[in-house]
Amino acid sequence: MNEPTPLLSLTGIEKSFPGVKALQGVSLRLFAGEVHALLGENGAGKSTLVKVMTGAYRKDAGHIRLAGSEIAPASTKDAQDLGIATVYQEVNLLPNLSVAHNLFLGREPKRFGFINWRKMAADARQLLRQFQLNIDVSAPLGQYSVAVQQLIAIARGVGMDAKVLVLDEPTASLDGDEVKMLFSILQKLKKDGIAIVFITHFLDQVYAVSDRITVLRSGTLVGEFITQELPRTKLIEAMLGAELQDITSHHNTNETAQPETLFAMTAVSAKRSIEGVSLSVGKGEAVGLAGLLGSGRTEVCKAAFGIDALSQGEIVLGGTPLKLAKASDAIRAGIALCPEDRKADGIIGPLSIRENIILALQARQGWWRYIRPAKQQAMAEDFIKKFRVATPDASKPIGELSGGNQQKVILARWLATDPKLLILDEPTRGIDIGAHSEILKLIKALCQNGMSLLVASSELEELVAFANRVVVMRDRKKVAELSGSEISQQSIMHAIAEA
Repeated sequence: MNEPTPLLSLTGIEKSFPGVKALQGVSLRLFAGEVHALLGENGAGKSTLVKVMTGAYRKDAGHIRLAGSEIAPASTKDAQDLGIATVYQEVNLLPNLSVAHNLFLGREPKRFGFINWRKMAADARQLLRQFQLNIDVSAPLGQYSVAVQQLIAIARGVGMDAKVLVLDEPTASLDGDEVKMLFSILQKLKKDGIAIVFITHFLDQVYAVSDRITVLRSGTLVGEFITQELPRTKLIEAMLGAELQDITSHHNTNETAQPETLFAMTAVSAKRSIEGVSLSVGKGEAVGLAGLLGSGRTEVCKAAFGIDALSQGEIVLGGTPLKLAKASDAIRAGIALCPEDRKADGIIGPLSIRENIILALQARQGWWRYIRPAKQQAMAEDFIKKFRVATPDASKPIGELSGGNQQKVILARWLATDPKLLILDEPTRGIDIGAHSEILKLIKALCQNGMSLLVASSELEELVAFANRVVVMRDRKKVAELSGSEISQQSIMHAIAEA
């Protein structure tokens, strides 16, 4: 039986940025009336490929064909005019404008050169009937829930006669019932012959709604698969780049007694973040958080640090229940966090290394108890020497350091506060091999010196190397906990993949 012709095909796509080859010979085929899941971990190239497809980026090489004809969208408007529409995780509509105006923004019906408001409202109501939405289209978009706004964004794309609809993490902010409503809409769009790109980190949703899967890794194409023919274990292998049968454990299998509990989360949930997560960290213990991107690893770290407010559950440190309304509450309690995105949430680029190192300690003490410049300098020089930060002196702006050296400075910042619990979220992401090795040595040394660590990482071999226990996350929930000789890359990947 002959396979149908793709509605949209991208072949041999190349895209580079200064110092980075984002896409290397990547191909993607989209068929009418199918949902195609585009998967890959952070840095896989998904966003870059979508931006090439939708005209936000110009490709360096390769071909894009729509219905058999070569196209080269030079802007997102070009792509929309060709019938390629995108709906992002963060709804990029205008909440102060009416629902109807958002649906037809930029293509409002006119009469005598003026917007025909009555016709626009009638057309909006007719369009939304397809989505079983009976709402006041004259009301501001912002008064409706995120789920309704997401459906309105999809309706806008359909209303532009979209042949291809790209949904980038459309369910990330939706609850279970809202996800079901969205999936019923996708089934209708499939029947209408629309090709749908579905980007998500929820594997259950991939298998529930998609017909095909394309996996990218490090800017290259791993493969295209028929969803129902691809076991979850094979999908995990494709995404992480390791074969289960070839993975061996390098973990120290010496079984030791469970240490006294220092930190515990009990049935913790945060709205649209994590659900019913329980875990503990003993004194002098390193506990790893494993799972695919979007599984809830980072969200656990944020909840433990008071960034994401709890909707239920309890956090206890040293036997004392904590009420963490904000991050400063966690800092005062003795919890430290090295965040996943060091550039956005960690460093203050224009400030010096010295100023970045003393920042958390100064904030905890209060600005009325100013740390004397001589003490600041001594602390900074001590950490620079201890962590081998590559810099001529402590006054160099941190923004001028390499990623690995920035990470060392952030680690120094929190160690300067002498925390009871140190949370590390992706501590080796985006740094070179040499710095990667040094950061791991620092983490192991901290473990050996009796510090309690909670470490979230997508690098399974890192967790195997130093974790006493590994908590596995999937779809925002804890699905497994491994300890001692149970810890191996193979067992972690099986836990991630199990239905």
